[in-house]
Amino acid sequence: MRWGICSAGLIANDFCNALQCLNPSEHKITAVVSKSLEKAKKLADEFKIPNVYDSYEEFAKDPNIDLVYLSTANSFHHPLSILMLNNGKPVLCEKTCACNTKQTEEMIELAKSKKLFFMEALWSNFFPAYKALREIIDSGTIGKIRYVDVAHFYDLFSLDFVSQQSLGGGGLLCTAVYVIWLARFVFRQDPETITAVGTIADTGVDESGNIILTYKDGARASLSYSVALNGRRDAYIYGTKGKIYIHPPFWSPGKIEVNGEEREFPLPKSDAKYNYPNSSGLSYEAEDVRLCFEKSQLECPAHTHSDTLSIIKVIDEVRRQLEEKHQKN
Repeated sequence: MRWGICSAGLIANDFCNALQCLNPSEHKITAVVSKSLEKAKKLADEFKIPNVYDSYEEFAKDPNIDLVYLSTANSFHHPLSILMLNNGKPVLCEKTCACNTKQTEEMIELAKSKKLFFMEALWSNFFPAYKALREIIDSGTIGKIRYVDVAHFYDLFSLDFVSQQSLGGGGLLCTAVYVIWLARFVFRQDPETITAVGTIADTGVDESGNIILTYKDGARASLSYSVALNGRRDAYIYGTKGKIYIHPPFWSPGKIEVNGEEREFPLPKSDAKYNYPNSSGLSYEAEDVRLCFEKSQLECPAHTHSDTLSIIKVIDEVRRQLEEKHQKN
């Protein structure tokens, strides 16, 4: 499969490094685009990418791209996904795939109408640890799930794409998407109620939050996040017959504990220097996407369009509550 890399930032660099863990005859990088030609050329030189662009329109028309990996700042996900899809390009769009539900629905509906593959790149789904967790939860090993406790405290506020509203920044879109995703992964249903408190930074984006989700059978999820503090990055899943502990970083884990028994899942071997924790695991996602693409699937069973819509709807409601409380104060 021939990848086109849309953006030349930190996560794009990690993704390109992760692709080197896979069969080179099945994963080739044929083009890169960035509004900074200098950055695009730097990435191209590092990974021997033949076609380099500083025009998104020209990139979208490149006939040597089978699928676009889009990892710009959040605010550009929607317009650039629309551009790529309108030019017949399937898209793997970094999480969070859009800034709100309306944009997300437009992207998904366009992909469906064009009969093109489209997926939000929520890479956690594809880690071997989470594939094992799916089996453990479904088998009833820890009984009926009653409570999830997950935290994501990661000081990233110095990065413009996190702190600036114009770039689609804020904790909800940049990191809290993971804690909301985990609740969705565990319970596989939409919450009945959503309650949130948090802090809005001077830049206008949400800086931290605590979210309580309740479900129809009385189960709950307690989700905490901050993009201005370092701290917990783990998760607990409690059932009627035991518990699961997901070691940090919970969104890309190499180790879990099931009722006290440790299970390890070594990451792909890679000597590359990565910008984010355990990014060699991006290769799991890339390989699953290739398999979906080869089967002519329009969405990935491991992370469906419905999953994406469920997550962004929670994000929208949490944001509404945080902004409403901020205005009252």
